[in-house]
Amino acid sequence: MRSFILLASFALFALTFSLPTIGTQQSAAVMGKLLCNGKPYPTTIVKLWDVDTLDLNDLMAEGRSDENGTFALSGSETELTTIDPRLSIYHNCNDEAVECFRRVDIGIPSDFVTEGAFPAKTFDIGILNLSGELPGEARECINS
Repeated sequence: MRSFILLASFALFALTFSLPTIGTQQSAAVMGKLLCNGKPYPTTIVKLWDVDTLDLNDLMAEGRSDENGTFALSGSETELTTIDPRLSIYHNCNDEAVECFRRVDIGIPSDFVTEGAFPAKTFDIGILNLSGELPGEARECINS
């Protein structure tokens, strides 16, 4: 019985560390330009996620917009099924006095998902003016 427990513990340990390598490595990339009241909006937090149904979402990349309001992110994740990439933009455009950030989520179409570590193409969200309330906008407190 003792050897069975030892063997089962070892198998569970090995399975736990092999799970991240099961599946296919997939990647996605996104870019765009952010404005606030028609002017470039620098230092805006942007994050690229793989949205998961059964477990926690995976952060694939994060960054900030530059002095021109532009940003570009790319990242990869290993999953059994096709990844579901989403861009989250955290900002305070016209909202500096209120606690926490306004969060805007933009789904990235599946035809912009590439098998492998490096994305073959980039999803361009274009120019997004953050001054008005956008569909699905939420408020989220994060460490900046």
